[in-house]
Amino acid sequence: MDKLINAGQLKEWMHKKPESLLVVDVRYVLTEPNKGRELYQEGHIPGAVYVSLGEDLSKKGGKHGGRHPLPEVQELASFFGGIGIDQDTIVVAYDQNKGSFASRLWWQLEYLGHNQTYILEGGFEGWQGAGYDVSAEEPKPTAKTFDANVRQEARLTRQDVLERLADDDAILIDARAPERYSGESEPLDKKGGHIPGALNYFWEDLLDESGHWKRNEALTEHFRSLPKTKEIIVYCGSGVTACPNVLALKEAGFTNVKLYSGSWSDWVSYEDSPIEKGF
Repeated sequence: MDKLINAGQLKEWMHKKPESLLVVDVRYVLTEPNKGRELYQEGHIPGAVYVSLGEDLSKKGGKHGGRHPLPEVQELASFFGGIGIDQDTIVVAYDQNKGSFASRLWWQLEYLGHNQTYILEGGFEGWQGAGYDVSAEEPKPTAKTFDANVRQEARLTRQDVLERLADDDAILIDARAPERYSGESEPLDKKGGHIPGALNYFWEDLLDESGHWKRNEALTEHFRSLPKTKEIIVYCGSGVTACPNVLALKEAGFTNVKLYSGSWSDWVSYEDSPIEKGF
């Protein structure tokens, strides 16, 4: 996958293009919102800045919009500029959760028109496992101007999804674990089940037995039953773990892939949203 790099590649980039490169630590723990920042303070890839899923990549939740609603465009663009990102910056994101949080940052930057965001495969553990240095020093990035070029078509709302439920040219993909998709278990949201007609492609199934992301033929095989001529709409619980599927689908050659950013937590916040259970 072109958007994945390994620790050796990042080390080389850090040596060759330090002025145009920004490494971003996106470690986060859903049940302990401050844990990611604590991990960053204990040690991170040298030069990396910290970005919090809860504080920086999401706005405060309300009745609707899901558990991790997207900030307003100008707010997000201002934040990205403030940590040193413009449209020419090469961004490498890493986390400790198999790339899910890093993928959310990738998607948000793509949504704002930024095309040079990469994910460090193996995350922080992969960097350490390669024997590279870590640092506890927190850099002070030079602010830049981030000019957003919003790709409105990349993001869908609940109303958009409702209008597509009877559309044969649209396919819904649920990225959550099978037990949440089926409604057997729902640890986070007030109702279990899935959006009617959605197919279950658990995002962790993108990883092979060694924990690495599938590539090339394996990735093509993973999505073999999906037609590339149709619109693919991906959702999860709150618009985070759907992002690895969005990335993988694009890497597998699907060109019409969209994120329902509010996802299941937004869907069930409306009492009249239809729900299916089972497989």
